[in-house]
Amino acid sequence: MSPKRIIIGDKEVDLPSIGIIPMLGIGLVFWLLTGIYVVGPDEVGVVQTFGQHTRVTQSGLNYHFPFPIETVQTPKVTEVKRVEIGFRSVGKNQFRTIEKESLMLTGDENIVDAELIIQYKIKDAANYLFNFVEPILTVRESAEASLRTVVGRHKIDEALTSGKFMIQEETKELLQSILDKYDTGILVVAVQLQDVSPPKQVIAAFKDVASAKEDKNRMINQAEGYRNDIIPKARGEAQAMIREAEGFREARVKRAEGEVAKFSAMLVEYKKAKDVTRKRLYLETMEEILPNIDKYIVPGGDGGNLLNLLNLNEKGGN
Repeated sequence: MSPKRIIIGDKEVDLPSIGIIPMLGIGLVFWLLTGIYVVGPDEVGVVQTFGQHTRVTQSGLNYHFPFPIETVQTPKVTEVKRVEIGFRSVGKNQFRTIEKESLMLTGDENIVDAELIIQYKIKDAANYLFNFVEPILTVRESAEASLRTVVGRHKIDEALTSGKFMIQEETKELLQSILDKYDTGILVVAVQLQDVSPPKQVIAAFKDVASAKEDKNRMINQAEGYRNDIIPKARGEAQAMIREAEGFREARVKRAEGEVAKFSAMLVEYKKAKDVTRKRLYLETMEEILPNIDKYIVPGGDGGNLLNLLNLNEKGGN
């Protein structure tokens, strides 16, 4: 065969004549070479043969039959993806609120504004690619439904304060169960509540309620402090009064016993000399009831013209 001439610029170039079979052979080689592909370290290769999933290949240099026999997709399985619920990031440190997603009802029929971040990655590349479409939308709607369900189980005080961690964990567990139910091949890495607050329209009233609760707790603490201070004092005073009463009782008992012993001894003496003892008791009693008074005792009977005086005054006298 005579060579063909082609013009390149202002020059003519002779091309050797090649038969159709060699050309087909060269084309076949190039076609077979298109089956070579590289899987990155953070990827897996999902191979389809005539559109049906047949195998998964790992990172490195791999080969598949060229299109249209086989095709390959290489999703990133170690990359952590992020979905936002209730808001959207629009720039660095800037976001806009999506109220139709964030407003939800609590278990005690109050409305809260909740914003959530979902982090997930691929755990089964084949299920992720072929079992559902629009992964981001699927995860977002499943997460929103899970969050609404969990918030509906809790009261507003728990959602605003101490129950946030519990809500996060319950939402993560429920979301993972939904994604597993539909074989999405997605693993939920983390669920984080960004913000839970009352709606803007009633936030001032909620602040007043929170302030009132703080005042209530402060007054309760003050009352408990007063109680903790006064009760020990009262108990101490009660114990002191009990001890004092017991001491008084012991003193009275001992004194009464002493008086009984004294009376018993006097009774013995009285029985020995009743007249003398009676007279002595009479004189002692008169001395007690008539103090600081001159007292004269005039004995009866025949005593002549002499007046016998018994001086009962300590200082003496007539």
